[in-house]
Amino acid sequence: MGELYEVVNAYENVCKENDVEPHPLIMAVLNVEKELNNLGTEESLSLYLAGNNPLITPQPPRLDDKHAAVLCTWLGKCQLIRSIDLRYSNLTDEGIKFIADLLVESPFLESINVMCNDFGETGAQHLAEALQKNSSLRCLRLNGNKIGNNGGLHFAQALQINKTLESLDLGDTDLKTGSLIALATVLLYNDSLKALNVNRPLLSSLMEETTGHFARMLKVNTSLQELHLMKHETRDFGATILSENLMFNHTLTYLNLSCNRITRDGAKHIAEFLKYNTSLKILDLSTNRIADDGAEYIAEVLGKCNETLETLGITSNEITGLGLCAIANALRFNSSLKEIYIWGNKLDKSCCTAFKNLIDIGRLDLKNIDVQPYAVDGTVQMMANFSNGLHYWYYWGPAFGDNAQPELTRFLRAIPQDSR
Repeated sequence: MGELYEVVNAYENVCKENDVEPHPLIMAVLNVEKELNNLGTEESLSLYLAGNNPLITPQPPRLDDKHAAVLCTWLGKCQLIRSIDLRYSNLTDEGIKFIADLLVESPFLESINVMCNDFGETGAQHLAEALQKNSSLRCLRLNGNKIGNNGGLHFAQALQINKTLESLDLGDTDLKTGSLIALATVLLYNDSLKALNVNRPLLSSLMEETTGHFARMLKVNTSLQELHLMKHETRDFGATILSENLMFNHTLTYLNLSCNRITRDGAKHIAEFLKYNTSLKILDLSTNRIADDGAEYIAEVLGKCNETLETLGITSNEITGLGLCAIANALRFNSSLKEIYIWGNKLDKSCCTAFKNLIDIGRLDLKNIDVQPYAVDGTVQMMANFSNGLHYWYYWGPAFGDNAQPELTRFLRAIPQDSR
């Protein structure tokens, strides 16, 4: 199955057996791989079948349940394909059942992306039950599908058995308190999962129970490296609990606390744990309310103690030039921080000058900051760069240019320069 024509013929034969026309999106993707001559030389292949791929013209219809059945039958016979990306397709619970059956049968698949489809709790149950019998899958993205609280509980149960999954994205899936607590509890014992996204749950309480459970989990967990807790209604109390427990954690490298309600008091406790934490490299506090005092607490730690943090996001935090200048001054003494994102705050003249000086002396690279200096009548001002690097390519990315979405760069190589 390593040769291109064998792979294409296998798909066409499966279509004939099921009395279905070959899907134009699948054929277009295979033709791109043919032009690149990848199927004849590579040992594995990632099949990018996103429904919103702008580089395939004319735009083919998105994959639905009927074609998902044929696709999974074909993939079950093809050892070459290790990753499938079905984002923005029209898959319902019925279509996801075919993918779940493929997971059980195929020992080769390592990554599946079904973000932003149209399945719910039943589809999540099918996938979770398949995970209990699968030992090859490393990455699973479900964000944007409304699997609800019961869907989250199914995955918590699956993580009790599955010991190979390393990345699970359940962001924007309408999880609730029960499923979040179950996931946090399972991670007290699971030692294989390295990345978890549980952004934007539907919480009915303001007591921050879920934040407390994740904090206590982080104290003992030794495998998790990336945790996303965006839009968890986390306040200063939750930030304090997280900070106290993170002092004992030596594996987490990426913590996302953006879009919460953390103020200067919470930032003070976060700064305190940054004095002692030696593993955290990326901290996202964007869209909170830490203000100048919170920025100054973090700046003091960056300038004197912390030598491991590499990326800091503090966009839209009600910080004025006073707090931003404190951060800029701290970077003159700190050598580890490479990326910082500050857009959405009050960028006055002093702040703009301070960050321009950091860029001029080479302390910051323009590609690692979300603002760009320019001068008007001798006065330095800032304008926003294209996008915030912390959330780049999560739901969408550009198709062209230096910042093109990674999955689309393969298609770019197959498109003539004059037709782009």
